[in-house]
Amino acid sequence: MSPAAITLLFLTFAIIMFVTEKIPLGLTSMIVCVGLVVTKVLDVSTAFKGFINSNVILFVAMFIVGGALFETGMANEIGGIVTKFAKTERQLIVAIMVIVGLMSGVLSNTGTAAVLIPVVIGIAAKSGFKRSRLLMPLVFAAAMGGNLSLIGAPGNMIAQSTLEPIGLKFGFFEYAIVGLPILIAGIIFYATVGYKLLPNHDTVNDDSIFDDTQDFSSVPQWKKTLSLVILVATLLGMIFEDQIGIKLCITGCIGAILLIITGVISENNALKSIDLKTIFLFGGTLSLAEALDKTGAGEMIANAVINALGANPSPMLLTFVVFILCCIMTNFMSNTATTALMAPICLSIAQGMGADPRAVLMACVIGGSCAYATPIGMPANTMVVGAGGYKFNDYVKAGLPLIVIATIVSMIILPIAFPFFPG
Repeated sequence: MSPAAITLLFLTFAIIMFVTEKIPLGLTSMIVCVGLVVTKVLDVSTAFKGFINSNVILFVAMFIVGGALFETGMANEIGGIVTKFAKTERQLIVAIMVIVGLMSGVLSNTGTAAVLIPVVIGIAAKSGFKRSRLLMPLVFAAAMGGNLSLIGAPGNMIAQSTLEPIGLKFGFFEYAIVGLPILIAGIIFYATVGYKLLPNHDTVNDDSIFDDTQDFSSVPQWKKTLSLVILVATLLGMIFEDQIGIKLCITGCIGAILLIITGVISENNALKSIDLKTIFLFGGTLSLAEALDKTGAGEMIANAVINALGANPSPMLLTFVVFILCCIMTNFMSNTATTALMAPICLSIAQGMGADPRAVLMACVIGGSCAYATPIGMPANTMVVGAGGYKFNDYVKAGLPLIVIATIVSMIILPIAFPFFPG
């Protein structure tokens, strides 16, 4: 059996196990990871390199930064301030999505989510609303906000790099032509109909640093203040990543180290704040994404779908198929990997038709960001699995309608803003 066929079998197994949850999500990821090594699809170093992926390092660091903010009670104090202005759960959801969505437009969407997750957990504790109701809108808003600018998500830059050799490019805020209406529609959806689809789980975990019942009255004020100062400094470091030349994950590590050195959070509590279920789920699943890319299995899926359209598909049909294909793939591969795989395919198709490649690539990028229906679609989704007490089907139930909304909005705007054959 070819490596590509083996990879597709493991993909099928992972999908079935993720949906049914007969075994824990993290265990499914590890079975796939180890299985790909045993079947010699990947070598050991390639299969397990996901565990030193920059996003995993960022996860670990920001779990500690967030743990300190919560352990000192500062997250609760911030939550108290926010809840003075947003009295109801719906108002909180709207406020969180607006803030996160706009921040993700100019920051890394993963970095934005990582910084604000502990704050939102604090808001949930202070307001009495369940964190499972607030964290999912947060990560969805982070994904949607990534489509507001060129730097909002890695896939945006990949599409830009694909266009540059042929002398084309997207403007800095050009993604927002499609991305902003999707963000607005998503916020309206979760404030109305989608509100009823959000998970409603009790998530107090006595083994976690994020314990809602903790008493913060004995915590010195300097610890509270310093936890916030370091969080803000970490956020600023992420904002100015390019200027200072330090990657997000390293900035997060510096923040975590400072918190432990200064005694704001103890080493034991720092370790306790790290959600290992998230690490195993994300790190293990990256091996599957690597195999889809390395064996050509991902490209086989993409080409099979594109070829089924025939030699001269209609522009509207091609745009729709590219969008949906990217939506599906990005929920099981990273959106970066999806865009990297699909962008050159889309470019060659557009050039073969004599069409504007920007039209197809915009559909590719926006579709590739619609990673709402699984906990492994994007790093931010994975980060809140433990804190929100989420199951795989929670993402399907709450995220699939958002994909439908994004598809409808995109299919209306794309032909108008990015015509295949501009005059």
